[in-house]
Amino acid sequence: MHEVLRRAAELAPSLQARAAELDAARQLPADLVGELRSAGFFRMFVPRSHGGHELDLRTGMAVLETLAAAEPAVGWTVMIGSETPQLLAFLDRETFDKMYAAGPDVIVAGGFNAQGTAKPTADGFQVDGRWAFGSGCTHADWIFGNCLVGPGDGMRSALVPASQARIVDTWKVLGLLGTGSHDVEINDVHVPAEHTFDLFGGVSSIPGPGFIAPLMHFVLHLGAVAVGIAQGTLDATVALATSGKQRLYARARLADSQLFQVNLGRADLTLRAARALLASTADEVWALCSTDPAGLAAAGPRVSATLSWVTEAALSTVDTCYRAAGGQAARDTSPIQRRFRDMHTFSQHAAAAEGWLGGHGSALLGEAGGLSY
Repeated sequence: MHEVLRRAAELAPSLQARAAELDAARQLPADLVGELRSAGFFRMFVPRSHGGHELDLRTGMAVLETLAAAEPAVGWTVMIGSETPQLLAFLDRETFDKMYAAGPDVIVAGGFNAQGTAKPTADGFQVDGRWAFGSGCTHADWIFGNCLVGPGDGMRSALVPASQARIVDTWKVLGLLGTGSHDVEINDVHVPAEHTFDLFGGVSSIPGPGFIAPLMHFVLHLGAVAVGIAQGTLDATVALATSGKQRLYARARLADSQLFQVNLGRADLTLRAARALLASTADEVWALCSTDPAGLAAAGPRVSATLSWVTEAALSTVDTCYRAAGGQAARDTSPIQRRFRDMHTFSQHAAAAEGWLGGHGSALLGEAGGLSY
């Protein structure tokens, strides 16, 4: 077991104990961010040449699943922060090196949606915009936003120090409260050209399979978090049932109910199937990144559809557990209810939309797809 994965498992009990605190704060407290930095989670995909662990895809996904099973907001926020080097790899190599000159624990947050404008200047761009869902922005070192450059000029992502961006307190939502996914705003800031990149069409300046097709890796990271949330819900449900729980009007304890046993068995196998599909897809992507990058384009629609299907499977598992647990699960103090909220919030993410299943279907029919459905 890699040391980073071992640390994730060791931290699980303390993360579970802080769940209500994270919900109330609507962000990760500074001391917890420090603990996660020290554990090496934010450097797990950073190249070894720059002080990181440079984990392979599957090991990184196991870390994210473990953290998400313990505390979904932590799993989600570590996912965002740990993807920083893969995002910064779209910069030129000299700029990437400068970003990591002071150490490997750099954290970037921001928005993929093109909700800003970047007006070209002699040496860069003048940037304005406001981006929703800036997960981890309250502890980020840098903020980025994807921008429209102009008619026919496409998009460009602009990266600014966190001090040059404004956090707008908007994260008042159903679940994943502790992720601090507020809006971020950049107002009339000059961004040098070397701090901009092409998010969807850029080429990595860093060698190695972990930096080939970063967006595809991000999709699989999301799947690992979904599986983790569902696994945590399943674990909490088993703990409730084995504690002697008996629902009002029921003839037997929950653990002795045949209906509960059938539903629990189905939920567990559904989740195992989702994890297995995710793992086999990740192995395929890693192999293509290592030996045949040209083959990634053909696999893209299926990778995106995999996240949609895994999300549906995770939702099914969580919903089954919530319904089986009875009235106690409706309380805010219930770990089942909390994960129910978290998983339903997760399911609204654009990358997990069911439309991506149609993209895979179109590909099977020989039709061209792309970053839309």
